[in-house]
Amino acid sequence: MNILITGATGFLGSKLAVQLTNLNHKLYILSRSAEKKSNTSHMTFLNYETTANELPKIDAVINLAGESLFGYWTKKKKEMILTSRIRVTKYLVQLMEDMKEKPRVFISGSAVGYYGMSEDVMYTEATTQPGNDFLASVVRQWEAEASYAENMGIRTVYTRFGVLLGNDGGAFPLMSLPVKLYTGGHLSDGEQWLSWIHVQDAVKLITFCLENQNMEGAVNVTAPTPKRNKDFIKKAAQIYKRPNWLHLPAVFFYLALGEMAQLLVKGQFVYPQKALEQDFIFDFPSLDQTLSDLKNNSSK
Repeated sequence: MNILITGATGFLGSKLAVQLTNLNHKLYILSRSAEKKSNTSHMTFLNYETTANELPKIDAVINLAGESLFGYWTKKKKEMILTSRIRVTKYLVQLMEDMKEKPRVFISGSAVGYYGMSEDVMYTEATTQPGNDFLASVVRQWEAEASYAENMGIRTVYTRFGVLLGNDGGAFPLMSLPVKLYTGGHLSDGEQWLSWIHVQDAVKLITFCLENQNMEGAVNVTAPTPKRNKDFIKKAAQIYKRPNWLHLPAVFFYLALGEMAQLLVKGQFVYPQKALEQDFIFDFPSLDQTLSDLKNNSSK
């Protein structure tokens, strides 16, 4: 397939790009620094001024672009989090509208933040009521922009990512650092749910959505075994053979990080119902397997 993709140089996107080229797909990568990149037989870099007339027939579009959530959430930062997602999605939708022959599928990155925060509710793709906090608002508007692709008859998938675990990016290096430094412990009361997924499984599930015609609408990109923060840290301490003794109150994180602290001290139990119903097989369904793999491959 010819695949148009954004965010292909990021933590998740770079791994997805490798997987897709290994499957002999041809990637057309939108980048803000396209002129600094070197094209290959399987990768062509394009800038964000590219028009539909300049593209070959595109079979699929994957959007993984967006301002990082990490950082103090000033008014400007929050505007960037929202506008970066809306702007790129609008651009892609317009590109698809201008294409004479439409792509077969549009995979639009999204987040479990759609559901809001809860310690006692299990969310699946059947949950249609979004949360009422900032992140839920961002995701709702983001998906609304992407939904215009559906009106063109394009199969549209909203991949709602949980916390991506990998050694060379995502949240895990920061989450595991206190444990490795012998200062591990749960955050706040430790009861908040962490809906996580090994980055390898995230790549695999995106590829599954690309190929499986039954995958459309919201898709939770999470492992089937979410963990409470206290259990996650306990397991990490066991895997790395470190103590688990320091427990930091929520107020510490709100003072240090402001509103962004909710990413650490709150959470949600998100279950990948749709993937499991379509017989998707996780390579790392359990936290034990995932942390062991990350530890064993940390020097590679």
